[in-house]
Amino acid sequence: MQLAVVTGGAVRLGRAIALALAQQGYAIGLHAYRSQSASERTAAEIEALGVPVLRLSADLRQPAEVMEMFAAVKAAPWPLDVWVNSAAVMRKADVRQLTVAEWDETFELNLRAAWLCAQQAALLMTDGGAIVNISDAGAGRAWSRYPAYTVSKAALEALTRVLARSLAPQIRVNAVAPGLVLPSEDLPEEEWARLVARLPLQHQTSVEAVTAAVLFLVKSGDITGQTIVVDGGYQLT
Repeated sequence: MQLAVVTGGAVRLGRAIALALAQQGYAIGLHAYRSQSASERTAAEIEALGVPVLRLSADLRQPAEVMEMFAAVKAAPWPLDVWVNSAAVMRKADVRQLTVAEWDETFELNLRAAWLCAQQAALLMTDGGAIVNISDAGAGRAWSRYPAYTVSKAALEALTRVLARSLAPQIRVNAVAPGLVLPSEDLPEEEWARLVARLPLQHQTSVEAVTAAVLFLVKSGDITGQTIVVDGGYQLT
């Protein structure tokens, strides 16, 4: 049995990805930081599939805690084969009022942590492996209400290409960019419905479509440095 680790794996898309990998027979490294109660529930779901769970807790904005997490991964009885960088923060802000601290917090988690985790994961993938970064279909758009988030995800896609070239041929690095999958808690239902109605396919993207893309990239030995956009045509609008 091999190990697949998902950061931010307790909730939302991270949870779905962790469950999908568990169904493929991977032991799951389930990372969470603030979502400890949700992590317990997700771990129980995974264990109900007959799959072991390594629960990991770390503030990924703190390099020392990242290194402690990797010590636990290294000590696990299963070799690391898959790493999914799913943890992220998405804060609404006006670029004219955005503070340096808010900008840095977003980049520390969405970009720097993804780089550091990929770096450390690569050191443990002695027999090869796959790294998948979770980007966003908005990475190529000018989302003025989410300036730091949008720029960090665009940078994450650039990082994906750099890592793919640097870590080849032993390790493949790709990204998945979901579109309108799960609405944020502060988004009114009518606004979500309006956004979905604008999509060429006129329905929100399913969680299953995103996890299928992740599994495809994990399994395919011929793809690296690519971003698969799963957005129902959002980028066409």
